[in-house]
Amino acid sequence: MASLAHRPFVKMNGLGNEIVVLDLRDGPMPVPPAEARALARPDVLPFDQIMALYPAAVPGIDAYVRIINADGSEAGACGNGTRCIALYEYGRTGRAHIRFESVAGLLDCTIASGGITVDMGPPRFGWADIPLAGPVADTRALDIQAGPAEAPALADPAVVNVGNPHAVFFVPDAAAIDLGRYGPELERHPAFPDRANISVAQVLSPDHILLKVWERGAGLTRACGSAACATAVSAARLGLTGRRVTVTLPGGDLTIDWRETDDHILMTGPAELEYSGHLTPDMLGVTA
Repeated sequence: MASLAHRPFVKMNGLGNEIVVLDLRDGPMPVPPAEARALARPDVLPFDQIMALYPAAVPGIDAYVRIINADGSEAGACGNGTRCIALYEYGRTGRAHIRFESVAGLLDCTIASGGITVDMGPPRFGWADIPLAGPVADTRALDIQAGPAEAPALADPAVVNVGNPHAVFFVPDAAAIDLGRYGPELERHPAFPDRANISVAQVLSPDHILLKVWERGAGLTRACGSAACATAVSAARLGLTGRRVTVTLPGGDLTIDWRETDDHILMTGPAELEYSGHLTPDMLGVTA
């Protein structure tokens, strides 16, 4: 019998980033990687991330969240998924200020008419914090290339940790880059011992960035909130933009504000409820 059989689920999305919410607070249990992979099958319940909610260990926190990718691996952060669980909890409690805890730290969420804002915390730029395989002098431009050696399609990414490791390649034309070709290779580059999320970004103006993302453990995605945050802070750090930008992904726009007072990243955008149901043994890969 599948361990998650008959548990309720809620299907949501944040800018097309497909999210499954599992509220396990009344019966905590792990999410087995094999069951996550079975659920993610295209004809079952395809998702980019599962946001699994557990009882909080700290007073004043609504839930502890574990984030599981479509390949069964765990992620440290998912900005779009966090907006989804904030909307889920708002619907359950009516409270507009919600707090979650995760392996990456505290996630403070606010529901307002202009969207859902998540405080993603401060970015980390140290090579050991990202992490990288070894020391580098400048994490604003890592010596990595993809494509032909004589004319690489991608080169010298900025790297940063925003709950997950991210590598951001700034390019003149994001549409011209076949990220489905280069993403799998770059995600597993030896420089990234924990793998990395790979982004290609085109700066349209000092306050507007176009972004495509290959997400670690999920592949090409219509939106990735932590990648939008990583791109925004990397662009500001390189002097390409200011600290407040609109990031346009295939699924839509996010507003990212890298706050000067404390270096926290505030991400604002929508989330949407699609449908709900109960997991069945068949969905979880168990047949009679």
